[in-house]
Amino acid sequence: MITIDKLCYNSGLRYENAGEKFAFAMITLVLCVMSRSMVIAGIVLAVMGILTVWKGRIPLFRYLHFLCIPLVFLLLSTLAIIVNVKKEPLDLFALQLGNWYITGSMQGFLYALQLILTALAAVSCLYFLSMNTPMPDILMVLEKLHCPKLLIELMLLIYRFIFILLDTAYYLSTSQECRLGNRNYRTSLKSFAALCTALMIRAVKRSNALYASMEARCYDGTIRVLTEDHPPRKKIIVLITVFELFLFVLFIQRRFFL
Repeated sequence: MITIDKLCYNSGLRYENAGEKFAFAMITLVLCVMSRSMVIAGIVLAVMGILTVWKGRIPLFRYLHFLCIPLVFLLLSTLAIIVNVKKEPLDLFALQLGNWYITGSMQGFLYALQLILTALAAVSCLYFLSMNTPMPDILMVLEKLHCPKLLIELMLLIYRFIFILLDTAYYLSTSQECRLGNRNYRTSLKSFAALCTALMIRAVKRSNALYASMEARCYDGTIRVLTEDHPPRKKIIVLITVFELFLFVLFIQRRFFL
């Protein structure tokens, strides 16, 4: 199983109502992105992290490790905003190279910091949902929201085949390792090409076998999956409403009155 999938099935919030978690994560994400405020982004990042680690019992090291993955891309992408090449030095820093300066401004730095915090806060909302809610529960919520059935079935099949392909790739890679298929760079390239080819062939064969088995079980165009029903709790709904109203008021205040 994928690490995130293992975490969500062992989460302390696993048996909370999926609709509550979905609404909480999505509404918070929308308010965070719309506000573009470092204050709101910081609050969202802290609240989502506390809930995921404390209530969800996700190991802190694992959570920080997953946050570092998008952080690396964000730091690299915002370098273009902070660092500029100009003939005149800016107010943050300046490194002279001949008649030119590698320089940056405080305004650019603050804008880059705002983008990083907003993006990390949005990612933390998605991590809260994915680390505490199994995929079948998310699909059940999407079905209740009248998401197209074709899209839901495609998501379910793709989700299923991710595990199949990872499992197949693992055994093929282990087999190649046992035959010294990665002893040098040249053989590693050949082994990787062979792995991709074999993986593609086996994926097609398994997809045909899956469709044949579905047809044998009277498949009528709809995949039906058993889901666990956990009723919503009034206390949780009130807490979510209060938090979202707080973010909304803060958003209005910072947008129109500051």
